[in-house]
Amino acid sequence: MLNIKDIRTNFSNNQYGDKIIWIVVIALSILSLLTVWSSTGSLAYREQGGNISFYFLKHGGLMLFGLGIMFVAHLVPYKYYSRISQIMLFISIPLLLFTLAFGTNLNDASRWINIPVINLSFQTSDLAKIALIMYLARMLSKKEKNIKDFKTGFLPLIIPILLTVILIFPANFSTAAILFTTSIILLFIGNINMKYIMGLVALGVAMVLLAWLISTTYPNLLPRIETWKSRIENFTNKDSGSNYQADQSKIAIATGGLFGKLPGNSLQRNFLPHPYSDFIYAIIIEEYGLIGGFMVLIAYLTLLYRAIQIAIRSPGSFGGFLAIGLMFSLVFQAFINMGVTVNILPVTGQPLPMLSMGGTSLWFTSFAIGIVLSVSKEVNKIETAEENNHE
Repeated sequence: MLNIKDIRTNFSNNQYGDKIIWIVVIALSILSLLTVWSSTGSLAYREQGGNISFYFLKHGGLMLFGLGIMFVAHLVPYKYYSRISQIMLFISIPLLLFTLAFGTNLNDASRWINIPVINLSFQTSDLAKIALIMYLARMLSKKEKNIKDFKTGFLPLIIPILLTVILIFPANFSTAAILFTTSIILLFIGNINMKYIMGLVALGVAMVLLAWLISTTYPNLLPRIETWKSRIENFTNKDSGSNYQADQSKIAIATGGLFGKLPGNSLQRNFLPHPYSDFIYAIIIEEYGLIGGFMVLIAYLTLLYRAIQIAIRSPGSFGGFLAIGLMFSLVFQAFINMGVTVNILPVTGQPLPMLSMGGTSLWFTSFAIGIVLSVSKEVNKIETAEENNHE
């Protein structure tokens, strides 16, 4: 068993993977705990009889478990995730179908499956998102020699992409869009023929337009699209009285100023519908100021930068695709959440990774980061061995 001194030594020597990523993750976790504690006061009075510690302790427990998942995931040599990706994808497709047919409904969206005994629910799209990115990394690394060929290189990639995105699309457009964009980025990095990529993009746009037309003719067939239309209309109509969430978010940002009101002093947490999840970034800026909001932005950019460095240094293409794909998806989601908060994007319902109060979504994020850390750990081992051979 390692003692504290051994842990500190291994951490400083990058034996646990990229230490910058660990530092950023721990910093975001601490900020998340502080902000969730501050932003759940009204929720606690409504749902828990004023017990303001309930959500703090619950979130803290979920976060500690998530960090445990991250640690265990980083211990697994990343090459094993190639085979694991197949298993995860084959599991996620039936789960997505089951969710559409029998999933728990909230706001006309079937996104959740309830887990018996432990009384938790999870979004099957979270599993499918990670599974598809891992699978694409596997296939791109295996198809390198004939990647330009349509039948043997592109077709085996486009089928799982379209199948997964189509199954997520009816209930969760924003997640489907994030996953589709991440897939396009991976295909581009993987040197897929550009005309095939542009054709896939055109197909994606056509599918969205077709769904829009179908919903216009048969509103009950795709009820979720009416929600998307409403959000876009509210966003474009700046004078709309129904743009309540965005207005309250802007008030939080404006009153936060440069240095903020300090932790626990938010006022807009009492007015924002979801200050602990979708709009937690607004509470962060209100309490920690524009400086705090900027530091969060830098933190996510740092994660992406470190992932790019890991991918460049990775001796095999599979590790590089894993690091880039998983981290880009996470950071892209973060930027969408922050864009909604500052009102440059319509409301999407996407949480802020590692910061928003959540359950299993936090665990899937932790698992994804753990995989990136696994790649970085193997890269560090190889580089250390090479340095020792040169001495």
